[in-house]
Amino acid sequence: ALGGCASLPTDSPDTPEPVPVALITMEEDGVDHPAPAAGPGPASSGTTSQPPEPDFWQSVRDDFRLPGKEQPTVVRRAANYGESAAHVERIFKRGEPYLAYIQGEVEKRGFPGEITLLPFVESAYDPFAYSHGRAAGLWQFIPGTGRMYGLKQDWWYDGRRDIIASTRAALDYLDWLQEEFDGDWLLALAAYNSGSGTVRKAIRKNRKAGKPVDFWHLDLPRETSSYVPKLLAISRVVEQPRHYGVTLLPVDENPDFAIVETGGQLDIAIAAELANLEVDELYALNPAFNRWATHPDGPHRLLLPTDKAEVFSTRLETLPESQRMKWVRHKVRSGETLSHIAKRYDTRVSVVRQTNNLASNNIRSGAYLLVPVAAKDPSRYATPDSSRRTPGTVARSTTYKVRNGDSLWKIAHRHNVTVAQLSRWNGLKKSAVIKPGQKLVIRKGSTSASAGQPVRTVRYTVRKGDSLFLISRKFNVSVADLRSWNGLNGKKYLQPGQRLKLHIDVTRQSAS
Repeated sequence: ALGGCASLPTDSPDTPEPVPVALITMEEDGVDHPAPAAGPGPASSGTTSQPPEPDFWQSVRDDFRLPGKEQPTVVRRAANYGESAAHVERIFKRGEPYLAYIQGEVEKRGFPGEITLLPFVESAYDPFAYSHGRAAGLWQFIPGTGRMYGLKQDWWYDGRRDIIASTRAALDYLDWLQEEFDGDWLLALAAYNSGSGTVRKAIRKNRKAGKPVDFWHLDLPRETSSYVPKLLAISRVVEQPRHYGVTLLPVDENPDFAIVETGGQLDIAIAAELANLEVDELYALNPAFNRWATHPDGPHRLLLPTDKAEVFSTRLETLPESQRMKWVRHKVRSGETLSHIAKRYDTRVSVVRQTNNLASNNIRSGAYLLVPVAAKDPSRYATPDSSRRTPGTVARSTTYKVRNGDSLWKIAHRHNVTVAQLSRWNGLKKSAVIKPGQKLVIRKGSTSASAGQPVRTVRYTVRKGDSLFLISRKFNVSVADLRSWNGLNGKKYLQPGQRLKLHIDVTRQSAS
């Protein structure tokens, strides 16, 4: 049975098995809404009333229809949100770029307005959210469920973080679940979290015992039992923001971005120049891209600020095809393999094979291969470990001059970064030999999570049969990093139930 979503933060207690994740929830802030404009005054005044300005939050409220908001557990959770009003407001602020788009898609389908708030519960509107169950994106799809709903995941791109694709997939999945449970949205939401099989099993158990089979009477996993009340509770807050001390900032009813077709693969830095944007700003609206270019096979579109879309399209029309990407013409040397070539250009064997229409990994000495590479200096890109940032966050780069006796490992350790980060920031191989006097870029920045940073901290509970090697492969990190993050040495074995901290580079969790 497919599962729906895994709750955040990742420090919450783990369930016995990773929860299949499909959807993430959205939070919204409370705003004091002015009373409607007064009616016309006395005839002698000569004044006329003006229609009130459209209000996003009221549009969301108008579509609220889920039952159960008066349940004691919902009332208590809403009060808890009120006690953390500043946190609630920050989450809705983070979701501001996406709220209007999601609300529009929810409304088109005739879904309850509360679904617009679903990413609040799951991802806190963070497109780089990642759970211990390997769920990613605003709507928290696990890899398998994402693929079932058409979300491509590979070296170039992860559709689970694509705002447009993941919202479509999430609402498709939610629609299937509500039909599965005969229009009972609370059961459908529970199934998002724990899987439809888990919910059906609980229903069968209650029927056999002669008990009610609505959500509130089912014996569901602890996480699921709290998941639905969380959504209903944040809906209560949005209904009565003043009562809970929450200020909902105004949100434009129209999405603040335009969907622009690119017509093919395009280097991200070049795209940013065409749109008069910083690269980080472009990545913030297009978090699905794992690398320095869009996917060669699509989707061939970018989200751009509305006021940048026209200038981008105009400039793209006049850009020669040869300047969309940079290609290196590599002559195969004796003894070289595709693996050697891919490593040299920081790419994948599959990318080289696809680019050159190779049926196998066999290549011959003297042949020429085209290899796509970044058009700009590596420091121009928001590479995975350099913390892609939304406008307003601050990143700083320092230059380090290599000394006698230095190695990449020593420099990385001294500056509290990884060798992989240091290598990528400077366009080096991990095995590169560095020389005294050579200058290296070291990027530093805030360690607090934001929607623009793809590195997330995950708390993982060791299970029977786990090893450092298996865990490192599961999350695409090194065993050395696992040891360093958790103060482990080689003399002690992992124990079931032991908690580990992992710093996950979300952009490196997609399928190969």
